[in-house]
Amino acid sequence: MLLSPEPVAVVALPGTGSDSHFAQRAFGAACTARDLRIVAVQPDPGAVVASCLDALDSAARRYGRVVAAGISLGAAIAVEWAGANPESAAGVVAGLPAWTGGSGVESPAALSARVTAESVRADGLEATIAQMRASSPAWLAETLTRSWRGYGSALPDALLAAAHYSWPAEPLLRSLAVPTVVVGAVDDPIHPFPVAERWAALIPGAVLHKMTLAEFGADPALLGHLALGTR
Repeated sequence: MLLSPEPVAVVALPGTGSDSHFAQRAFGAACTARDLRIVAVQPDPGAVVASCLDALDSAARRYGRVVAAGISLGAAIAVEWAGANPESAAGVVAGLPAWTGGSGVESPAALSARVTAESVRADGLEATIAQMRASSPAWLAETLTRSWRGYGSALPDALLAAAHYSWPAEPLLRSLAVPTVVVGAVDDPIHPFPVAERWAALIPGAVLHKMTLAEFGADPALLGHLALGTR
C-alpha cells in the first residue's frame, strides 16, 4: 500500500463476533515492520458499529491521518468511515468483505450470524461453542471460542447488529478517495471471493490480494503483510 504522507497509526477492526486479539494478530506484525502504531479495537457488544466508528475518530484526533483496517464487518465499517472522513483516512484495508450494499439479509455471513445468535439464545453459549468447534478448522474454533466467551450474554445482540448492518453500496465504493487494498480468500464460503473482486473493481485505484483460508489460519498476520506490503 502506497501511503503519502506516511501515517502514524493503523486502526484494526475485527469481524463479527471477533475481538481485538485477532485484529492485533492480523495487523500487528505488519505494523511493526512499517514502524506504525496499531490500535486494535475491542467492540462494545452493545454498540458494535458505533464503538468502532468512535475508535476511528479517537485515533484520528490523536494521531492525525490513520489507516482504517478491518476484517469482514470491520472492513465495511472502515470503508464507511473513510468515505465520510477522507481528510482523516490515510488508507483503507478491506479484508474479507462479505457483501455489497444493504443489510445482506440472505448473504452467507448474515445468515451465519443470525443462526448463531438463535442458537445461543435457544441452547446457551457453551453448547453453541461446542457445535461450532465440531464443524470449524482448529484455528477458527480457538479464535471464536475466545471471542464468543468474551462477549458472553451480549453475543446474540452483537451478531444480530452485524447481520442487519447496512454495508457499503456501490456509489460509496466508487467514490472512495483514499488508497485501498482489498484482501479476499479464494475458498471462503462466508466471505465469497467475488465480493472482494467487486469491491476492488469499484474502488478507484484499489489493489486486490488473494489468499486461502488455510494460509490465513496458519498465519493471520498474512492479511496485514499483504495489505501493507511487508511480505
